[in-house]
Formats: sequence, structure tokens, C-alpha cells
Amino acid sequence: MNIAVITARGGSKRIPKKNIKEFCGRPIIEYSIQSAKEAGIFDTIMVSTDNEQIAQVARNAGAEVPFMRSRKTSDDYATTADVLKEVLEKYKEQGMIYENACCIYPTAPFVTGEKLRNALDKLLKEKRDSVIPVTSFSFPPLRGMEIKDGCLKYKWEQYSLMRSQDLEEIYHDCGQFYMLRTETFLKEGKLVTGNTGALIVPELEVQDIDNETDWKLAEMKYQLLKKEG
Repeated sequence: MNIAVITARGGSKRIPKKNIKEFCGRPIIEYSIQSAKEAGIFDTIMVSTDNEQIAQVARNAGAEVPFMRSRKTSDDYATTADVLKEVLEKYKEQGMIYENACCIYPTAPFVTGEKLRNALDKLLKEKRDSVIPVTSFSFPPLRGMEIKDGCLKYKWEQYSLMRSQDLEEIYHDCGQFYMLRTETFLKEGKLVTGNTGALIVPELEVQDIDNETDWKLAEMKYQLLKKEG
């Protein structure tokens, strides 16, 4: 059995009501729920939240909210792993044990059913502990700079004269979802282990949404992708 867990806390400060704010005409959390439904690989699609308004939007979109998030996993210090562990343990108490789980963020409109299917396929075929979507940095981090005592310097001087194409390619988490085996996760409590696989995603399909400018950029990217089909 497989479960999709969409984590949607209600206490967003930088973007009020972020998880249900309208994104290109729909509450943004609906995109995550819809992608999970379109994937066709989940026995359960649920939303973990501490907010009744978010819960109602989630239910209207076709997700279940069988219980509200605890106070412990609703504060600013709770991690994604904490929330996911709580959900899996709650379902276990009800006699429902899932072999694989996918934690999907509620502000991830670029997630698609196809990406979720590909991630699960990679998880199973490659016998990974988890699979995470990543994208490469648009500018080589090894050519990064820092300011010390008012002076601008290369952080790593040894790479300063190297061509970008000669530098090692470095990736970062897309901040969209985590596909994982629940048994390993519950034992180690980690989303990233020594046996984590990567699902490489084009940069155009990635946008961290932390402020209003990020939100506008994400809408522009989404509309462009939609226009291109």
C-alpha cells in the first residue's frame, strides 16, 4: 500500500494563508492533491494540517483529513520528518500500514502525476530508500563569492579561473516531494540516506515559494509551461 501525505500547516507568516492562496485561479494546495490523484499509485491521499480552513479545502479537492495535526508538529520547529512520522504512526494505530509513502508539499504546483509515478518506479527498481526531485544550480556554487571585512573574495579560490563547464555539477532539492520506503524511514528518521536516488527536474519546473516575488515567478513559469503544453 502507498500513501501520499500533503503537509499543510496553517501558520504561514511571510505569505498569509499560503497553502490555500489562489494560484493561477485555484487554491495552490489543489495542485498537489490533483497530481497525487492523477498519479494513480496511492491507496490513500491525505492532508496533514492544524487548520480547519485548509482541511475543508483539502476535502473539497478530494483528499482525506482523518485527524488534525498535533500541537507538537504544528510549531515552527517541527520538521517534515516529524510530521510524516506522526501521520504514519496514526494510521498504524488504525491498522493501516503503508509500504511506501510520498510526502508532497502543498505549494508545489509543478509536481505532476508522471513525476510521482517515475519516482516510485525508481524507488522500487533501483531499490532505493528514498527518491527526491532535484535540479542543478543555474550558476556554479563553486564559483561563489563572499564578503569579508568589506572585501569581495572567491569562497573557493581554486575554482575561480575554471570554466563553468569544467566544474562539478551540483544539485539542490526542488522542495516538491519525497518518495520513500516507510520501513527504512521509520528506522532512520531521515528523508535523505546513503541510498537516496535522484529524479532530475528541469530548472523551469522548479520555484521555491517563500515570498510574494517567488509567488509571481512561480505563476509566470506555470503559465509558460501550460502554454507550451
